[in-house]
Amino acid sequence: MYNPYSSTRRSFLKGSLAVTGGMLAGRLAPAAQTAPAANRPNFLFVLLDQLSHDALSAYGNPYVSTPNMDRLINRGYSFMQSYSTNPICSPARSSLFTGRMPVETGVISNNRPIHRSCVNMGQWFSDNGYETVYSGKWHLPLGQPTAIEGFTVLPHGSGQGDLTDAEVSRNCEAYLKNRSGDNPFLLVTSILQPHDICFWPVKVKGLNPEKLPLSYLEDQLPQLPDNHTSRPKSCELMNGRIYRGWSEDQWRYYSYIYYRQVEMADADIGRVIDALEDSGHAENTIVILTADHGESLGRHMNVGKWHSYDESVKVPFVVSWPGRIAEKKTDTSHLVSGVDVMSTLCDYAGISEPPHSRGRSLKPLLEGNNTDWREFVVSEHHIIGRMVRSNDFKYVKYHGDDVEQLFDMKADPGETVNLYDNSKYEDIVKDHRRMLDEWNAHLLPVKPTDCIGGIEPYLKKFVKDTPFEV
Repeated sequence: MYNPYSSTRRSFLKGSLAVTGGMLAGRLAPAAQTAPAANRPNFLFVLLDQLSHDALSAYGNPYVSTPNMDRLINRGYSFMQSYSTNPICSPARSSLFTGRMPVETGVISNNRPIHRSCVNMGQWFSDNGYETVYSGKWHLPLGQPTAIEGFTVLPHGSGQGDLTDAEVSRNCEAYLKNRSGDNPFLLVTSILQPHDICFWPVKVKGLNPEKLPLSYLEDQLPQLPDNHTSRPKSCELMNGRIYRGWSEDQWRYYSYIYYRQVEMADADIGRVIDALEDSGHAENTIVILTADHGESLGRHMNVGKWHSYDESVKVPFVVSWPGRIAEKKTDTSHLVSGVDVMSTLCDYAGISEPPHSRGRSLKPLLEGNNTDWREFVVSEHHIIGRMVRSNDFKYVKYHGDDVEQLFDMKADPGETVNLYDNSKYEDIVKDHRRMLDEWNAHLLPVKPTDCIGGIEPYLKKFVKDTPFEV
């Protein structure tokens, strides 16, 4: 039986950590170390898959209980306007681990490796004196690899989240309780749940939820926007998951299962947080929790991700360091992005960022300092789609599609009324086009990396006349 506290386990950790895999042949040289190791914090980076921003009890969701993530929220700083760089697993993860946009990492769809011109977080931090350890889903390109350049990988088998997440959290628990050494650590705990919900749409039609107490999920029914016909055709075709034939109880059942999967993830996160506190490292460890993308959960008649509505592209982003960062703080005014993770960790570690990082360090905001902030954030999706989120509006454009989208996010947070062809908003549309043009102009796109399996035939079927190679 697996015992995370055994001497064999400790020997494995010590042996494996001696070989970090941080060789940098064929790419940029590492940054110069600028802060003494003793003065630098540790990092615990908790990454979830398909966790919606509002699927947490601390944020007021009555259908789910997330006491462990709530712990981080209650003793940390929550960014309430946090956006993924892409509502698809691999592209979003490539940004989180490089600070670059997906079109720059070459990961424009699932199952692609990060382009060799980009350095990943493990490479950068291991070359700057950090002990870098990874456990859980990677998906760049493989879901559960046994080796990641720059990281020591704690193997955890393969399978869906309900089978692997417990092993991931116990790996991290064992590491935290048994580690030794003077160097600071960067530990990535990558939880797969609630991504297992992706497998439910193909099964739920044949399931009978009548015996479950689902009536309390009174508002968990599909929601169709007022002018739903005014949506880009590209978005409709490529989503392909509009289940208007489901009964109300089947829709509720879908939500019921999703929230249970969120609770499974929360339990595994709790195990890792407890281990951090028991290890004696908590006082000098910054915890960051976020997700690669969200889950539609029936909103806009969708399930899954794959589009630019907030339920899919807006994600939690919590930073906790008790005594150093404000507690129970909710920031509703600053737009943040997945590319900010790399910049923030580098700032706190006292090392320079990798070249061409697109993120901004959140450290000034976390420490309550006044600073000029960005005007907007951008998300890529479906290879040809782009979203611009400004303080008040969201603009969406698909290459070659006549229909654009503009939503007033203050007056219409549910994104139900498309304003792009309303003459009253003509100048606002033009301004957001300007933002997008300026953003695109400073990016350094690369040829997409090779896809290992995946959905390439599906993408090619719908993506025509695109400036981006598929």
